[in-house]
Amino acid sequence: MGGAQARDRPMQGEDIVVRVRLNFLEAVFGCEQEVATSRRETCDGCDGSGVQAGTRPSVCGGCGGAGQVISAVRTPIGTFQQSVPCNSCGGTGRTFTPCKTCTGSGRNAKTKTLSVRFPAGVDNGSRLRVRGEGNAGRNGGRTGDLYVEVEVERDSELMRDGDNIKSNVTVGCTDAILGTAVKLRTVDGSVELKIPAGTQPGTTLLMSKRGVPRLGNPNLRGDHLVKVNVKIPVKLSPEEKKKFEELRELSSEQVKVK
Repeated sequence: MGGAQARDRPMQGEDIVVRVRLNFLEAVFGCEQEVATSRRETCDGCDGSGVQAGTRPSVCGGCGGAGQVISAVRTPIGTFQQSVPCNSCGGTGRTFTPCKTCTGSGRNAKTKTLSVRFPAGVDNGSRLRVRGEGNAGRNGGRTGDLYVEVEVERDSELMRDGDNIKSNVTVGCTDAILGTAVKLRTVDGSVELKIPAGTQPGTTLLMSKRGVPRLGNPNLRGDHLVKVNVKIPVKLSPEEKKKFEELRELSSEQVKVK
């Protein structure tokens, strides 16, 4: 009866994996979303037994309830006997009238919608586990789990690097020389960023704690790193050209004095 007993043991249900797409800010600060899953639940018509209600299973006549039969295999060196699952009962050791609702599988496919909370700081490839929301087990086995994989949409201006946010800002050469203040988009909204006088092209300015909350510890946040690009004018008006020439002469005199 070893084969039949093995088939009757409780079997845990399979895990389910679904993929959910979040926009950039939803991944940064977390959100709650409805997630639809297709899974196998215990059949209500037979309580998971697979046997049609009002009938009883009977001992398989092909294997006598053992679930296995002896098969003889002939080889050049002799005949060998081996145990194989019974074809009549599929190794269960019993035959029965299949449930009309689940066709004997003991489970039915159903769709269920769950509300899943995505914590702040999730990123591409993050995987959330929801216990007990997978496929139903067999023979009283534990229900499997649901795994939700996260896919994050790209943002047109902001780029994520771990817990940090990166972006670019472009200023004119005069503003880079004299300094200025610009409005910059961050994950917290529009923020004023001061460009110090004498900022060089490619300089990276740091906005502390304007980054992504750390996954598992949202009180800690990364930074926002801003790369400054300096726009050099291609064409100058006569007046602009005169002013830049005066600035060049003044700069040359200062160098000579030093």
